[in-house]
Amino acid sequence: MSTNLLTNTAAFGGQVQEYFWLWENQELRIVYETIGQGSPILLLPAFSSVSTRSEMAELARLLAPHFQVTVIDWPGFGDSSRLGLDYRPVIYQQFLADFVKSVFDTTVSVIGAGHATGYILELAFKEPQILNKIVLIAPTWRGPLPTMGASQEIAAMVRGIIRFPIIGQFLYKINTAPSFLKWMYTRHVFSNADKLTPDFIANKWQTTQKTGARFASAAFVTGNIDTFYTQSEFLSLAQSLSIPIMAVIGASSPTKSRQEMDALAALPKIESVVVPGSLGLHEEFPGEVFQFILPFLNRL
Repeated sequence: MSTNLLTNTAAFGGQVQEYFWLWENQELRIVYETIGQGSPILLLPAFSSVSTRSEMAELARLLAPHFQVTVIDWPGFGDSSRLGLDYRPVIYQQFLADFVKSVFDTTVSVIGAGHATGYILELAFKEPQILNKIVLIAPTWRGPLPTMGASQEIAAMVRGIIRFPIIGQFLYKINTAPSFLKWMYTRHVFSNADKLTPDFIANKWQTTQKTGARFASAAFVTGNIDTFYTQSEFLSLAQSLSIPIMAVIGASSPTKSRQEMDALAALPKIESVVVPGSLGLHEEFPGEVFQFILPFLNRL
């Protein structure tokens, strides 16, 4: 495993680097970006078909005067390698542990959005000595199809079809068309549709069109990278941790997701705050998120 410095493709004016990581004898190129000075904070984007470190750009800029902020593109997403792997939790669990231990030489705070929640909690459980604070933004643990009630069998069938070279690519393109992306953002991700400009949607669409993009995306949508199967597993792990945790919840979150977030927030050791926005509140309302998490991150 090694890192190299890149000279371009900065999403928010930081130093862009690549981290080479081996999984089952296949080398994955992981792109990450660092900005600011001070105690380190790792930002983890939400898993989604449009997942990219640029969704954390404004939050990273706001944090940079106070911390050294590193934002990654997950394996299979963004500018990182998009190999045709069978993406599943063990891949991301091992990657996150290896990345944190390789890149940081001190304890690090972690801010994760959406589905990153499970991976952060599991890392904190297995290696509590490398994390010092956790912020969970719009925390979720179940993929879209399972949330809609699809069985594991149906989800696996959909995932299998998407992996086929021709029909799979065709179905993926339909479900990542600009019109579909705008519909998705309007329903679940942003609370103000006026922010969904043609340029915004075009940039998101371009993210989905990179070679191999459908593999990790399909794994997320069908629940194949879900870290938990039940709410009780999710809450039990969160409750077991001694590391300080703050949950940031969007006031307009979808009903089922909001129920899960509220259940987490109700745990005795979890600090929580409700801010404007939905599942993409870290991108839509970064200023409000920053305002509430800064005192938590600065607390000794």
